[in-house]
Amino acid sequence: MHPDLSNLFYKAEDHYLSNVDIKVFRHHAESLQQRLATYELLRDRELEIFQPVADRFQKNHPIENPVVLEQVIKQGITLLRYAAMAMLLNNPEFLQHRVLEWLTEKVNAHQTQALITDLHELLQARLKELLTDKELDLILPLLDQSQATLVGVQPLVSVQ
Repeated sequence: MHPDLSNLFYKAEDHYLSNVDIKVFRHHAESLQQRLATYELLRDRELEIFQPVADRFQKNHPIENPVVLEQVIKQGITLLRYAAMAMLLNNPEFLQHRVLEWLTEKVNAHQTQALITDLHELLQARLKELLTDKELDLILPLLDQSQATLVGVQPLVSVQ
């Protein structure tokens, strides 16, 4: 749960929320509705999103070991799923703690940073084809955070 929302619940223990607090709460409720709709869209259209990405990814790397390509694609699917959950929870730390801590070590060990970067670019392009600007604004910062963490660079966009 987002810390601002948690604070509102604690405030409500000993008094009614102020008008400002209610506006903050309303904003979170409206945001949750958009995040939930985006989450459901990503969940329901996962194959439609990822199949063209996987096909293009394999074409981009014809001499790469197919087992390695399959692992990177599976990692990409996992990242999208966890990024979607972090988006729904409005909690970027969820993504960091659940996936990026262990996956970063795996990517470094197998030296697949270049493959992760290519897959990220393909996924980002595909999502831009299918999602609205509002939906992209919700999910792309989390995917950018993932990609930046996995290849060892700082993201240019801050996650809110």
